[in-house]
Amino acid sequence: MAEQVTVTKPAPFVEKIGTNLAENVLAQQGVPLVTQGLGALQQAAQDANIPQTQQAFETDEQFKARQGIFDAQQRAALGFDQRQLALQGLTPQVAGQTKLQQDAQALATTAAGTSGIASFQPFLDKAQTQAGKAAELAGIAQTGLEGVGTTLGGINLGPMTGQQLATIDKDGNTVTPELAEGSYMSPYQSQVIDATLAAFDRNMKKQELQIKDQAAKLGVLGTGRAGVRLGEFDTGAATQRALLEAQLLQQGFGQAQAARQQDIANRFGLAGAQQNVAGAQQGLGAFRSGLGGQQAGLGAQTEGILGTNIGRLGSLGAINQAQAQAEEDARREATRMVAFQPQEQLDRYGAQVAGIMGGYPGQVATTNVPNPTPLQSALGIGTTLAGLYLGRK
Repeated sequence: MAEQVTVTKPAPFVEKIGTNLAENVLAQQGVPLVTQGLGALQQAAQDANIPQTQQAFETDEQFKARQGIFDAQQRAALGFDQRQLALQGLTPQVAGQTKLQQDAQALATTAAGTSGIASFQPFLDKAQTQAGKAAELAGIAQTGLEGVGTTLGGINLGPMTGQQLATIDKDGNTVTPELAEGSYMSPYQSQVIDATLAAFDRNMKKQELQIKDQAAKLGVLGTGRAGVRLGEFDTGAATQRALLEAQLLQQGFGQAQAARQQDIANRFGLAGAQQNVAGAQQGLGAFRSGLGGQQAGLGAQTEGILGTNIGRLGSLGAINQAQAQAEEDARREATRMVAFQPQEQLDRYGAQVAGIMGGYPGQVATTNVPNPTPLQSALGIGTTLAGLYLGRK
């Protein structure tokens, strides 16, 4: 009985496409995957210090295989360069910062700075300078007040001392008068009185001589009339001399009393001055306390500004990091596109071929094989026996 064989095949053009797909798939399996161009690959191999010559531990086959791998990688890297050039128009791009963003970042960077205070620094410097000047002026004021207190404290408001009233006589000797303790009388009062009375006595002597000269000229000197006149003159002179001495004593007492009153007033003035010094020192202490509070507030303000600047710098860093990350992602995507472009293209090609093969009906070929003739059967049996016989030898 004749044998019939039926074979179902795709259309000839579809079979040709499928064969081409299979050849490309097999060829692609032998191409290594690279993510950089030829120059970068060779530089990376050099940086990695990969030897180009056969090593002592390598066999010839191992060295040849390693050379083959590197040659394949170089061919793939050259193809990477070509695809990168071809796909340049499809490379993902990251939009750069606009001029307004750059200006805003520059202003923010200037405001935040890198030292912690930045744009606020000039104002803080001026405030600190003014605080330093205030402290310096306060120190000067305190020194001045202390000097005033020392000066007032050194003033002697009591009676003049003998040493303060010392004089130089005609011979050049220092004459220090002796004063009673606590006395306000002038130490020269007795000398003034003595000198005044001596002058009065001399004047009276002159007048007495004039009276005697007149009496002598009249020839009545020594008479009772002249004696009466001289007696009256002596009485009047003594009275005037007593009045003058009393007047001088009263004047000295008035001066001493005025000096005493002035001493009391001066002491009250000194107490007031000392009280004012104490008040000024108290005010100086309050000023310094306020200055300390201002400096403490300045420190707190500086700390707050520092925290604000840290936040600003952190925000700027996050923006720049996001921008840099976006650029890195774009470069990675561009590298992935170039590296996997052959595989993706082959995948699309395979999907298209699968669609074509599914859309076209297959062809059916039938082959009839006739039954063998008796001669053919006999020849076959003879051939088999001959083979067995020859195989036994």
